Amino acid sequence: MSEAKGDAAKTLGNDAFKTGDYTTAIIHFTEAIELEPANAAYYSNRSAAYLKSGDKEDALKDGKKCVELKADWGKGYSRQGAALIAMGEYAKAITIYALGLANDPSDTLLTQGLASAQKAMAGGDKKTKKKKKKKKAAGESQEEEVKKVEGDVDDDIDHVIGIDLGTTYSCVGVWEDNGVKIISNTDGARTIPSYVSWDPADGTRYTGMSAKNQATRLPTTTVFDVKRIIGQGMDKDGVQKDISKFPFAVTDGGDCKPQIEIKMDNGDIKKFAPEEISAMVLQTCKGIAEKYLGKPVKRAVITVPAYFNDAQRNATKAAGIIADLEVMRIINEPTAAALAYGLDNKEADQDGGIKVLIFDLGGGTFDVSILSICKGIFTVLATGGDTRLGGEDFDNHTIDYLLTEIEKAGLPSPKENPRAMQRLKKAAEVAKRELSSAQSTEIRLDDFINAKNFKLAFTRQKFEQLNKSMFTLCMETVKRVLKDAKLKTPDIDELVLVGGSTRIPKIQSLLTDMFSGKHLNKSVNPDEAVAFGAAVQGAILNGRRNDKTDNLLLMDVTPLSLGIETTGRVMSVIIPRNTPIPVTKTQTYTTEANYQTKVDISVYEGERLKSDENNLLGEFTISGIESAKRGEPQVDVSFSLDSNGILNVVAKDQTTGSEAKIEIANRSRVTSDEIEKMVEDAAKFKREDQERIRKVEAKNELEATIFEVLDIAKGLEDVKLADVLSEAADKEQVWLDDNYDDAKASEVALRRRQLARRIENRKLQ
Repeated sequence: MSEAKGDAAKTLGNDAFKTGDYTTAIIHFTEAIELEPANAAYYSNRSAAYLKSGDKEDALKDGKKCVELKADWGKGYSRQGAALIAMGEYAKAITIYALGLANDPSDTLLTQGLASAQKAMAGGDKKTKKKKKKKKAAGESQEEEVKKVEGDVDDDIDHVIGIDLGTTYSCVGVWEDNGVKIISNTDGARTIPSYVSWDPADGTRYTGMSAKNQATRLPTTTVFDVKRIIGQGMDKDGVQKDISKFPFAVTDGGDCKPQIEIKMDNGDIKKFAPEEISAMVLQTCKGIAEKYLGKPVKRAVITVPAYFNDAQRNATKAAGIIADLEVMRIINEPTAAALAYGLDNKEADQDGGIKVLIFDLGGGTFDVSILSICKGIFTVLATGGDTRLGGEDFDNHTIDYLLTEIEKAGLPSPKENPRAMQRLKKAAEVAKRELSSAQSTEIRLDDFINAKNFKLAFTRQKFEQLNKSMFTLCMETVKRVLKDAKLKTPDIDELVLVGGSTRIPKIQSLLTDMFSGKHLNKSVNPDEAVAFGAAVQGAILNGRRNDKTDNLLLMDVTPLSLGIETTGRVMSVIIPRNTPIPVTKTQTYTTEANYQTKVDISVYEGERLKSDENNLLGEFTISGIESAKRGEPQVDVSFSLDSNGILNVVAKDQTTGSEAKIEIANRSRVTSDEIEKMVEDAAKFKREDQERIRKVEAKNELEATIFEVLDIAKGLEDVKLADVLSEAADKEQVWLDDNYDDAKASEVALRRRQLARRIENRKLQ
């Protein structure tokens, strides 16, 4: 009976709506809701009427209620999105439309609403920029205005760079002139080794290729592969295995956090968190971009492996903050690569779009992601991988084999010799690269151990045999991700290879066989695709849009299930893995004991049934729960996962309203105080580096002036004056030799200026 009445009230409301009588429509829709409070369609209709009448807040509330009642129906998301656009909340509207499309990808209203929200946001950005330009122009001189018209000044553009922070190599790109520019360093290289090195004699710090070049000479003070341990605890088996292979020292810095120690010749020990080392690599990328753009860069999009957990993502974001960057977004590497690939793919614009499998095998991590790309919407269907599988592991297997061959050759073990081990590592890496284009190579190390040489013929067949288990693991991951996406191999339209390790012929042949001879797409540079996609995302976030990017949207997923521990140490999943993000989900829990007024909540991520076999993210306590018999109190636990894949948790008692928010206290997670200290240290080291550079420049200038004075003295006919000048120059050389190490750059510069005056005085005579 009530259903019929509700439907009748709805019909009356629709009739009033059509005539423009929105007040009457709201009355009838409200009557329908009172008769059928669980009917989502009635809230949808009233939301539309509220919006037409100008009541945006109530329109938004009804849209939310609609979604609450029927989460897989697109209309509720559309209602919320329309209300948010009307309120000028364009970014929030984009997020809501994205959530709607994640639940109902075929809804054309959602796609149209998303495009409207994005264009509205871009238009708002342009208006703001125009206003800024007008204000600035009002105070400019005529000459400055002419320069602006001629295009000599571009101060209004605040670039957002995209950085692929890799295990072995990093890459930086930026959007300009309607496209992405991958930025080269001064040597012309488009990728930067993720290395940082210190000279223990004088403390000079090197980064990038200059640091990697020091690895053999300074093995114990050259740091690399920190991405393997960032955001993780010392007690993890994988971390211990990685540390055992590092030539530099890694100790427990407290709370089970890894700490890298660099010992200087004077006995001092420099201590760094992995985040600080990554920050130094990011600073190098930032510096390369600033040199290219000719202006400071403050904002960036940084990529991480899809299988990075919450702590690893937060640690990466912390590294960006330490590097003096505002991290606009953390995005998954395969998603970024798909963005690079899909941007110029015409088939992706057709109805139905395409299914793309991104096979991302880099130096230290491995990810497989399957995406649907349709009319600018990039939806991740499933993802999987291993944060400890990559080119470095292939190298390590080769190194282990070489160690047995060295022993067979009767040579002493190089394991206790860091320099020899670093040479062996380099030889293994070179051999791997050569075997990608040849069937065999020779590994030759002259004067290797005890002045003895070592050489060995190494074949591609042997390399493949050593790494057979890891190659198999890669293919098993592909099968699992296909299963998670509910797809079969013929459903995949494109296989896109990303990461330098995809150049290994065996990897390519295994993929080709699995997909029945399907062509492997190598149209995007495997070394640059991730940075390219990050730069595109940076441009979108910055409002730098064109016809290609106007309707682009990334819809990623969470790689691991998230939940809390319940009775019996069982993991209760709140957000299942491969759930589209951003997302908020709530579940209701109760108490175990009578009159229990507080509950300890442990948050985990992982796929195991037993909570202690998963990764503990943090713990917190909610107090002030309703005092009642066990099973009666109702505590809502809400998990909110943002677009960076970073988690926030709130627990709230339904009766008392008592609430507690989680502060993740995971042993691997960096606190705000620690980040602040690292930022201060980074600034301090930056000042030290700048002082060292100024000092070297001042020394060079002083020595050049000394030589100039001596040269002038040689050409003087006045012997007495020549002796005076020569003596002054010699005096400065002696001072430089005796005092340079302890002197400040300003002192050296002052001595140069004083000596230079001698030359000026001579010229005036």
